[in-house]
Amino acid sequence: MQTIKFPRHYRITNGQLDMAPLIDMVLNLLIYFMLTSSFLMQPGLKIKLPEAKTTEPGVAKPVVVSVTADDRIFFRDRQVSVEELKNALEIQSRQGHFILLVKGDESARHGLVVQVLDLARLSGAERLIIATSPEI
Repeated sequence: MQTIKFPRHYRITNGQLDMAPLIDMVLNLLIYFMLTSSFLMQPGLKIKLPEAKTTEPGVAKPVVVSVTADDRIFFRDRQVSVEELKNALEIQSRQGHFILLVKGDESARHGLVVQVLDLARLSGAERLIIATSPEI
């Protein structure tokens, strides 16, 4: 039996890879990851949260109180005294139930964090949450 060779209408040559589509895809991926990533840093406040194995995901729209390492108190990113915090939490309770998220630095005075939690409970916070970072 005889084999028949059909003529080829194309030639195999050493071609060049077109870089434009590859660059477009890389830029699209870069933009996608930049837009979808979430940044958890708060500008201006340096708080090192304590680590815990049982860290839970965040709560929608909590009232945030931060206690820094040098025992300063911030209510919604504004520095306040203990008395001002008490008044602000009472005003917040008049607006309805609220969830309080306390971001206490791991080297902050324990007594001050407990005082903030006590003020929140006295003002009628629905829930108290202490922020932690996940243990690596």
